[in-house]
Amino acid sequence: MTKIIDLSQEIYGGMPVYKGLPEVKMTIHNTHEEWDGVKDSGTVTPAVYKLELGEHTGTHVDALNHMAKEFKENSIDTMPLSMFYTEGICLDFSRKNLKELITSLEIEEACRQQKVEINTGDTVLIYTDHYRKTYNTLDWPNGPGITSEAAAWLGRKRISAFGVETMSPGVSGISNKEVHRICGRMGFTHYENMINLHLLIGRGRFRFIGLPLRIRGGTGSPVRAIAVFENEF
Repeated sequence: MTKIIDLSQEIYGGMPVYKGLPEVKMTIHNTHEEWDGVKDSGTVTPAVYKLELGEHTGTHVDALNHMAKEFKENSIDTMPLSMFYTEGICLDFSRKNLKELITSLEIEEACRQQKVEINTGDTVLIYTDHYRKTYNTLDWPNGPGITSEAAAWLGRKRISAFGVETMSPGVSGISNKEVHRICGRMGFTHYENMINLHLLIGRGRFRFIGLPLRIRGGTGSPVRAIAVFENEF
């Protein structure tokens, strides 16, 4: 039996976005009443919504050209699909507090405790329980994050990506900018704003899928990220 776990936030008007990024707007563009020629209807049934949003909305993946200007040629549409269709593991850092850093030594220890290994090409998901604790509160932007040293360590492991529940992979003002630059230099990426990572803890390896939209020149894309467990009973 196949078990699929959705790791993606809902997208809706007015949802939280990272500081300075486009707000999400969702309006009715066409109705079924309009299409059916019904005038002065007392009901409005949406047929098409108009969405206004940034590439880095909700659960999304960053393209390498987002990391720094020197990677400008590496847009989301040029990145191989194999980066977004991988094996995955999820590590438990739910003890971490607001703006607390995660080091490579702690990642190694989490692997030992959970009896998992980081393999070449993996997607490594980092569970902090930040989404369930703080989503849509004043503390939502203040989540834990990895150090720049941990990012470089993951890069040397030759992973495809790592993923976090938080709005940024590092801690803003401390490690976040350098974590992005390291991803660009070392050729791997990260997912942000993931959910349901608590459902992956203790279950070992899984198939991870987080395919981006094919946005020409895009600096990232919303994704419908999922974890797939095969042969579960």
